[in-house]
Amino acid sequence: MDSNLTKSSGYFNEISKIIEQARHRTEIAVNSELVTLYWNIGKIIQTQILYNEKPEYGKSIMQNLSDELVTEYGRGYSVQNLWNMVKFFEVFPDTQILYTLCRELSWSHIRTLIYVKDPLKREFYMTLALNERWSVRELNDRISTALYERTALSKKPETTIANDLEKLRNERKMSTDLFFREPYVLDFLNLKDNYSEKDIENAIISELQNFLLEMGRDLAFHGRQVRISVDGVDYYIDLLFYHRKLRRLVVIELKLDKFKPEFKGQVEFYLKYLEKYEMNEGENPPIGIILCPEKSEVMIELLELDKNNIHVAEFVTKELKDNISKLVERAKLTLEQRNQLND
Repeated sequence: MDSNLTKSSGYFNEISKIIEQARHRTEIAVNSELVTLYWNIGKIIQTQILYNEKPEYGKSIMQNLSDELVTEYGRGYSVQNLWNMVKFFEVFPDTQILYTLCRELSWSHIRTLIYVKDPLKREFYMTLALNERWSVRELNDRISTALYERTALSKKPETTIANDLEKLRNERKMSTDLFFREPYVLDFLNLKDNYSEKDIENAIISELQNFLLEMGRDLAFHGRQVRISVDGVDYYIDLLFYHRKLRRLVVIELKLDKFKPEFKGQVEFYLKYLEKYEMNEGENPPIGIILCPEKSEVMIELLELDKNNIHVAEFVTKELKDNISKLVERAKLTLEQRNQLND
């Protein structure tokens, strides 16, 4: 082999690396400038042009301004995009938040976030998009499948929600309430009408990337049908994961039946075993998730599963586009039921 060719190949890899790094820095810089520019344009329009103007005059001014800008600078300054810039400034007037957004999210991300009406919900999607580096498509998918309403955190008081989001954003610390969902959306598994627990498990492994997107990117796959032995008897954990931010092993048990009290004992046994024999120094105790097609909130409350680090959630395997409103309503109903039980 030509020694010069070998050296050239080595230099190529080194040069290629610094080119990619430079490109990445350039993309960040360009995006930062673009987002900052749009925020400043929105600020000028809102505070200097539209200030105290009647709505009908505002529309006329925006159309004229857009026509001039499009002629000079291109289609990026359409009337709709100018209104997006105004909305951007109105929703995120804090320059400190602007600095974070312009470095981490694209204009397409921001254009989606500014039209999430509820401030706390918007904060949730913004924080998760930053934490898990969602693409624009992933952000839209999470919003369309009501991820916020499906998290255990959304059932908590607003102060708790705000505090948990702040910890994730500033300290990179995630709560289990942010991690747990209800229900889990597994429509990507493409299961037939009649399927077994093994079919679900096989489908999850086959679609592991999509499953991890639904569960959260901080989850790492550890194994399937993980064997543990006690007194010469073998037991098998359906799916075992590790959550990096929670610093916990996560047991996932798949059930085709409506939740039964005996499921608790099975998962509790697994958690106790993992805590005693598999937990490393500095880690938190393992948690368990039981996925089943149906459950009783009353039974869940009576068994006090939360105190045992066990979360029971229903899973949905069919297309959800026509059923998102039902998901939201069910989330609200769950909260009302819990409040009644606590009264």
